[in-house]
Amino acid sequence: MRATRTISRDLTEIQRDGTLRVFISYSSTSYFLYRGQPMGFEYELLERLAKDLDLELDLVLVNNMDSIFQHINTGKADMIAHGMTITTDRKQKVAFTKYLYLTSQVLVQKKPDNWRKMRWANLQRYLIHDAIDLIDDTVSVRENSSYIKRLNNLSKELGGTIYIDTLPGTLSTEEIIKKVADGEIKYTVADKNLAQVSSAYYPVLDISVPLSLSQRIAWVVSKNSTELLTALNQWIDKEKKEVDYYVIYDRYFNDKRDFKRRIKSDFMSLNGNQICKYDELIKKHAEKLRWDWRLLASLIFQESRFNSNATSWAGAQGLMQIMPRTAKSLGVTNPRNPQQSIEAGTTYLKQIYDKFDEVSDSVQRIKFTLASYNCGYYHIMDARFLAKQENLNPNVWDDNVEKMVMALSYPTNYNKPGINYGYVRGIEPVTYVGQIFQRYEHYVNFIKK
Repeated sequence: MRATRTISRDLTEIQRDGTLRVFISYSSTSYFLYRGQPMGFEYELLERLAKDLDLELDLVLVNNMDSIFQHINTGKADMIAHGMTITTDRKQKVAFTKYLYLTSQVLVQKKPDNWRKMRWANLQRYLIHDAIDLIDDTVSVRENSSYIKRLNNLSKELGGTIYIDTLPGTLSTEEIIKKVADGEIKYTVADKNLAQVSSAYYPVLDISVPLSLSQRIAWVVSKNSTELLTALNQWIDKEKKEVDYYVIYDRYFNDKRDFKRRIKSDFMSLNGNQICKYDELIKKHAEKLRWDWRLLASLIFQESRFNSNATSWAGAQGLMQIMPRTAKSLGVTNPRNPQQSIEAGTTYLKQIYDKFDEVSDSVQRIKFTLASYNCGYYHIMDARFLAKQENLNPNVWDDNVEKMVMALSYPTNYNKPGINYGYVRGIEPVTYVGQIFQRYEHYVNFIKK
């Protein structure tokens, strides 16, 4: 069989394109959605990395970890942001960054269902306490994981056979740990930091048996991406000198109380297909706009973080932060009522959207609508007028009218003849539109339409 030719982009090409493509896994510690907000250890670090390198992120969810190294070498992504154990075998295929943290591998086993009522001595007799007790027994781990390599080496070290039940690469470590807690499999192996947070939620698990010494956990790039690797290593060295880095680590691997609160929530994406408690209202009223309801949900999060009692410094109220005069014109009697707020807010959005009928591209039209919702329709009309003066396309928001909205922050522009509504703090609507669409992409990743 012919070897796969390695194809990759290095940092110069990535910077020219402006986008860093990243493989990331969907898990309770790496990248997930909680109460409408994307979260995760890898996700938060990637946000900081992208800001540092002045790049946009293109996050690609990996559903099968077995083929991840093959994909990084065929140019489908620039890097893998996943807790990968550095091993000699893997270093022959890919390049690892400097390590992000150290951990070790532990055995995950289940206590008996009545363990709380058992005498301590009886419980200890039920559990195994040394890796040598695994000889002639079976441990279930994901195929092509570093855990298989460790179990094979352990068999040689112990002079006996540990049988390996290989599980599909589509299963995350957390899903496999849950199988142990549910009694579907007897044993598995996990990194200690992952096992610790999972055992906080599943107290029936025992994770006390070590199976390895400390191991380095890092991110991955193609062996040809030497510039990118250097930049990542410099960034990691800098980040690990900052307190924020360790705060982020603690949030996902040491704060067991917060982990339990998230994992039990109906509004954690791993637990279901919900963004917030107003999903059904949002779906209902998104229909009048003919928008994807997840986009409308992203707008509502941007406005109020789904807090129906939110009030802005300017007096806007409710989920969709409607100003009092607008609320009155739309028949709103209680702006804090979720039904009234979403119904009025979407009616107002529809009124704005209908004014942009000359914008043929539906996405661009939505962006004009969002910007108008934020700073006012007539400010956007001023920006479109200015776009014509500058030989830009007045019917395209991206890189055209959005630039003119920014330009209206300066007197030389908002005092020009033909500009009727004056100054606008352009960074606000531009950021507003961008953040709503960025969050919408996260919602699309996690929430089925």
